[in-house]
Amino acid sequence: MNPFDLTGRVALVTGANTGIGQGIAVALAEAGADVALAGRSSAEETAGLVRAAGRRAALIAADLSTIAPVGDVVESTLAELGGLDILVNNAGIIRRSDAVDFSEADWDAVVDTNLKSVFFLCQAAGRHMIGQGRGKIVNIASMLSFQGGIRVPSYTASKSGVAGLTKLLANEWAAKGVNVNAIAPGYIATNNTAALQADAQRNRAILERIPAGRWGAPADLGGAAVFLASSASDYVNGHILAVDGGWLAR
Repeated sequence: MNPFDLTGRVALVTGANTGIGQGIAVALAEAGADVALAGRSSAEETAGLVRAAGRRAALIAADLSTIAPVGDVVESTLAELGGLDILVNNAGIIRRSDAVDFSEADWDAVVDTNLKSVFFLCQAAGRHMIGQGRGKIVNIASMLSFQGGIRVPSYTASKSGVAGLTKLLANEWAAKGVNVNAIAPGYIATNNTAALQADAQRNRAILERIPAGRWGAPADLGGAAVFLASSASDYVNGHILAVDGGWLAR
């Protein structure tokens, strides 16, 4: 048997309309999973790519800036696709400003989306997965789960929190058949990093530090996501897998 085969599995991916979420959703579909796509922006394009891979796709409208839709997201996945085996917590936002000027509104917006909603989605999905005796949760962390960064205090705090939360849930749920791990993307060319790519000085400094010599693409995360969502990772718990072109090694 192929341990990376996801045939018969149902995945829920948040923030899958573009970028990292889209790349992961498509990779899961190509490995055999049906995919529910949850977020506040339409993921019609991603759904088309999932269906082109021969899998079912479900579109679930949900604004994860609050936890209000969390229960409905899980229930809709179960109702539309008949199960829930994999959760990928990808939805996230970023706000940039010097720490001395950073507003409470920007702090709350980022932490609520990137950390609070992530926990409560893990909780809702975890209850179902524990009940069925198996499941895979993949959170999306960051290089700033390891480093401080600059001008993104709430993002750094939230992604550091995601790393800690991933380990906490692994400690509680590993013996119950639920694997909880995270992927820490390096510098990936997405909407969230558009400002950095457009800043010639920052862009040059970033590229000089990446041993691979390039920005990552969303598709670069697909293999890691399939690994952590499949039986190939059954003895991997509480791990933060960096997919960074060697950034942390430099």
